[in-house]
Amino acid sequence: AGGKDGAAAAHSKPPRKRKKPATGEGAFPEPAVELWTDGACTGNPGPMGIGIVILDGSLRREHGEYLGHGTNNIAELVAIERALGLLDELPGFDRSRRVRLYSDSGYAVGLLSQGWKAKANQELVARLRRRLADFPGLEFVHVRGHAGIRENERCDELARAAIISGKRGG
Repeated sequence: AGGKDGAAAAHSKPPRKRKKPATGEGAFPEPAVELWTDGACTGNPGPMGIGIVILDGSLRREHGEYLGHGTNNIAELVAIERALGLLDELPGFDRSRRVRLYSDSGYAVGLLSQGWKAKANQELVARLRRRLADFPGLEFVHVRGHAGIRENERCDELARAAIISGKRGG
């Protein structure tokens, strides 16, 4: 995923901070939940898949999903959307909690945390921006794709496995 979206940074970029939570003095009572996301596409456009890893203390949840036909950029954005939806399934999760979202997509990180204007996928981007407002403690971290970063590589594996499974109809 990474390089196709302009995500060829040499190292991880520092987290992009969003608004502080409404409660307390900006302190987060618990460590951040980590969301790792990746979208993959065989051909561009072509069959799409997503991979998500959620880490919350000792809890680890993985999710892979076949999305059908589309572009790599759509897969990257949908991976983020699905990951945010999966947070609500975590036991006792509070949306004001600190969340750190890792993505190797410069396109997705730029659109969702740096105010880039969406030239394509406008409905999806608008929907995601509205969804992000529900998570005041969310930060984005842009990581280099295909650079041996364990959780990013795992997300890529999950996304590619979902494409293979989807192509087979299973």
